[in-house]
Amino acid sequence: MKNVRTVKEIIEPQYVMEGAGVLLRRSIAPQVTNRFDPFLLFDHFAFNDPAEGPIRGFPMHPHRGIETVSYILKGSVNHRDSLGNAGIIGPGDVQWMTAGGGILHEEMPRRGPDGIIDGFQLWVNLPAAQKMSRPRYQEVGDETIPVFEKDGCRVRVVAGTVNSLHGPVTEIAANPVYLDVTMEAGSKFSLPVPEEHTVLAYIFDGKGIFGDTAVASVKMVVFGEGNQIGVQADDSPVRFMLMAGAPFGEPIVPYGPFVMNTREEIQQALADLKDGTFVR
Repeated sequence: MKNVRTVKEIIEPQYVMEGAGVLLRRSIAPQVTNRFDPFLLFDHFAFNDPAEGPIRGFPMHPHRGIETVSYILKGSVNHRDSLGNAGIIGPGDVQWMTAGGGILHEEMPRRGPDGIIDGFQLWVNLPAAQKMSRPRYQEVGDETIPVFEKDGCRVRVVAGTVNSLHGPVTEIAANPVYLDVTMEAGSKFSLPVPEEHTVLAYIFDGKGIFGDTAVASVKMVVFGEGNQIGVQADDSPVRFMLMAGAPFGEPIVPYGPFVMNTREEIQQALADLKDGTFVR
């Protein structure tokens, strides 16, 4: 029996400064309460105002205990890390980085031909058993992301499964769904989701009816309980990122770029960083 999820909360993104002075819209951030388990952070970066000045980006910095997901709409990001990986993520590309036990990396955004950079960063938690795992990347090119189109809906499947289309990002502990959904006016979208999964939607263009609630961009929607997601685009098109994942139900201790399970593990991360053993 279908039980369509209603909207439990609408979050207004807040402007924050990160990196070397980067202006971001932040919807959620790591907190001890872990309300959105397994999701920890969601940032929208859009460098569209020349008044922001030169783009400084995110110089070399550490991560431990999480997965970071970069999804680019416009412009590009140059990246390199302590493992010797380097490359460019362009429009439509995804980088899913499992930091595991420790990695140092750098992300430097560049404007596209139209002078714009637009994209998202999502942090997904790792369970205690995988927090010290070996770091790895899944870099996904725009052309390899499957697209499902039907009745005015266009869905890019980054992770998870929609209508038998499997996203290219695999072997993620939270068993997530991560979708880029574009809906024309008058269209409808539905997706079955496990009852226990946390489900969020970030509406960044247009407006739509999520469950039974009208929501206009730019907002983050937190869905309540149920086994079905339903969205309608009545008199306006709408575009949103949809995230669903299995919560781990473990306590977390966030500290800057680290998210571990205990304060002692955070202290160990800081000690490893200080004595040069953070990257193993």
